[in-house]
Amino acid sequence: MQASTEALLILEDGTIFRGRSFGYEGSAAGEVVFNTAMTGYPESLTDPSYEGQILVTTFPQLGNYGVPPADGDDALKDFFEGSRIHCRAIIAQDYAFHHSHWLAERSLAQWLKDEKIPGIYGIDTRALTKHLREHGSMLGKIIIGSEDPGFYDPNAENLIAIASCDKPMVFDAPGAAPVALDGTLEPDSQGRPTVALVDCGIKHNIIRCLLKRGVRVVRVPWDYDFNTFAWDGLFISNGPGNPDFATATVENIRRAMTAGKPICGICMGNQLLAKAAGAKTYKLKYGHRSHNQPVRRLGTTQCFVTSQNHGFAVDNDTLPADWEPLFINMNDGTNEGIRHKSMPFFSAQFHPEASSGPRDTEFLFDEFIALLKK
Repeated sequence: MQASTEALLILEDGTIFRGRSFGYEGSAAGEVVFNTAMTGYPESLTDPSYEGQILVTTFPQLGNYGVPPADGDDALKDFFEGSRIHCRAIIAQDYAFHHSHWLAERSLAQWLKDEKIPGIYGIDTRALTKHLREHGSMLGKIIIGSEDPGFYDPNAENLIAIASCDKPMVFDAPGAAPVALDGTLEPDSQGRPTVALVDCGIKHNIIRCLLKRGVRVVRVPWDYDFNTFAWDGLFISNGPGNPDFATATVENIRRAMTAGKPICGICMGNQLLAKAAGAKTYKLKYGHRSHNQPVRRLGTTQCFVTSQNHGFAVDNDTLPADWEPLFINMNDGTNEGIRHKSMPFFSAQFHPEASSGPRDTEFLFDEFIALLKK
């Protein structure tokens, strides 16, 4: 029997779950959400969209394949989706103290300790998930020892600003280190299209997917006015929290629309494009976080299995007349993407780049690149 310290999960409604610690032995607080994926905890933990959240994994066991090396530049990791762990904590029913994988560099427990992130096992995650489904995602705190951190609401602050990069940088090719954009952006010497990529808390695989399609990527902070340099297409990333905080981004997108150039968004990018168009967003009861969300492309019988991670959604009923839904969630009928009826603007609420998860919809990157070349 592995010796471990007692840990408590206390929800804002007073519900208490008792477990054991396997990560950093410190207290933490955040919004408690659940993910139904069977694999992908290194990608989920480093996904900036989980900033400020306590992640509950419904798959019973965690840690069995360890953690890959942190190779690559902080701006573009080889195996992670961010430069650090963004979750406040992670919760599982069981933890595998002995991992096995050819790529593993360390255990999940050691990684959590290195980055000072609590991990709990021994929790009845089935009961916890049912509670969150019935009552909705709620605030929670993990208490290990005597420290009580109090409750913390991540949706009350601008998480996009926390998760975004702090300066513009240029990515020229896969495997090449990015270069800071300190002055004027010169035309690409190879004649490749330039994509302005707004970082609202970007997953690194979005950058990888764009680079492997032969474009130059200029990644800018969430509130940077990308209209000040020349680009061929605009891409708006995923990100955490409430889209209402990104007013500067929405205004920049709205100005970019007047140029008529291709615009694409993913996840938070879908919500911000919708807000720039004049639509509204709202908070979902418990969000979509999994690898198995079915979506249908409107006007077709095509249905795709998608990877998702979001707590807010676009209100279809508020889309202006010249916009329409592009995808619909087959489970609950919520919006999964929008498009303009005549201009080259479209977005997806799910993650075409997945990582982790199914890559059935990665063709959306190809559709965006095709628009750049028209």
